[in-house]
Amino acid sequence: MMFGRLLLLVSMMMLAVPSQAQGPRTTPNVALPTPDPLTLSRILWGTMVSIHDANTSGNYSVLRDTGATNFQIQNSAAQLAETFRYLREQQIDLSNTLLLAPEFTQPPQMVAADVLRLQGVFGLRPVAIQFDIHYQWQANRWKVLAIGLQPLTLQNVQGG
Repeated sequence: MMFGRLLLLVSMMMLAVPSQAQGPRTTPNVALPTPDPLTLSRILWGTMVSIHDANTSGNYSVLRDTGATNFQIQNSAAQLAETFRYLREQQIDLSNTLLLAPEFTQPPQMVAADVLRLQGVFGLRPVAIQFDIHYQWQANRWKVLAIGLQPLTLQNVQGG
């Protein structure tokens, strides 16, 4: 049920992926920087810490306001609080993801001209964190466009 909510968030955000004619384009006709493995980890770690800080403080405004334009349009701070409620209730400390490099289950891929999708897991114990996050290149940086997180027990990680 919790994963269903996150899939809903990801599904809603996928609808927000801009087409060529939508939304502001800060870098038209300019090649986007290809993130190296350390940059990919840094982007993910930043997202995990932002979500952790929002969960700890109860203030989701910064998470929302630092996201891509379409992320801001699609999500109020209250909606984000509800989306991540299950992480708060389970007292999952996402700051622990800083201790590990992400393990990508799929290679990072550009799903649109300016949208990067990262899928994988942070192999924390006893609860790992599976992620499916989209970033959009805006204002010369990668900003969150869609977030999908799912806690996985050790048994789920080993079994599949």
